[in-house]
Amino acid sequence: MFIVEVRDHIMIAHSFRGAVFGPAQALHGATFVVDAAFIADALDQNGIVVDIGRALDTLKEVLKPLNYKNLDDVPEFKGKNTTTEFLTKYIFDRLAHHAREGDLGRPGRELKAIRVSIGESHVARASYEAPLW
Repeated sequence: MFIVEVRDHIMIAHSFRGAVFGPAQALHGATFVVDAAFIADALDQNGIVVDIGRALDTLKEVLKPLNYKNLDDVPEFKGKNTTTEFLTKYIFDRLAHHAREGDLGRPGRELKAIRVSIGESHVARASYEAPLW
């Protein structure tokens, strides 16, 4: 399989509900490094998985509504713990929509999967990967 990966970051604030989170139940900030990997079985006629510029622009577009936000105040997240794992799936869903629509410079049906990884520190990261079809 061929993989092209792009990276961006977001700065957010949030808090969690549940004793398992200990001190993270209080409002706290985080800077997340977000990697999006686009996966295909074969290169297209141009020799690419996706257009890297379009992939990066799309990732930036998907992340923009989250950047510099308190996620506790985002109506779409009301009642949810916006864990790193939760956010990987949220970002995946939006990137998958763009990929399926062909917004990445290649017909969506030619892409196999997407993996979204979020580094929340130098020692911890979470990922979500799934097929597009």
